[in-house]
Amino acid sequence: MIKRIDHIGVAVKDLNKAISLYRDVLGFELLEIEEVESQGVRVAKFDINGVHIEFLEPTSQDSPIYKYIEKKGEGLHHIAYFTDDIDGELDRLKENGIQLINQQPVEGSSNTRIAFIHPKSSIVLTELVSKGE
Repeated sequence: MIKRIDHIGVAVKDLNKAISLYRDVLGFELLEIEEVESQGVRVAKFDINGVHIEFLEPTSQDSPIYKYIEKKGEGLHHIAYFTDDIDGELDRLKENGIQLINQQPVEGSSNTRIAFIHPKSSIVLTELVSKGE
């Protein structure tokens, strides 16, 4: 079952510029910076009163984030929801005819397992997140 919004993902060309704005000017708490090789991104995670925002910078031209920015520009990339049973959620979504990008969970940041729902089925690109094993 989906429990809550986990984070909002924002695609950016320059992670350091985003950090400077959101930490130094707007005063958001920078939680961590991490590179997620499997997704081809560097991620800066912020907290603003319990709401998490992740800024995603591509690390190569093969990165889905690079391709997204080239096609649509910087901005809102996805909304992520936390579930304590990502495998069960994926099965339930498949049973309901939902188009998935990931049929099985893959490695995400901060020791998580993630899977994306195609925006053709969910209006906006949607990520499911659960704790890693």
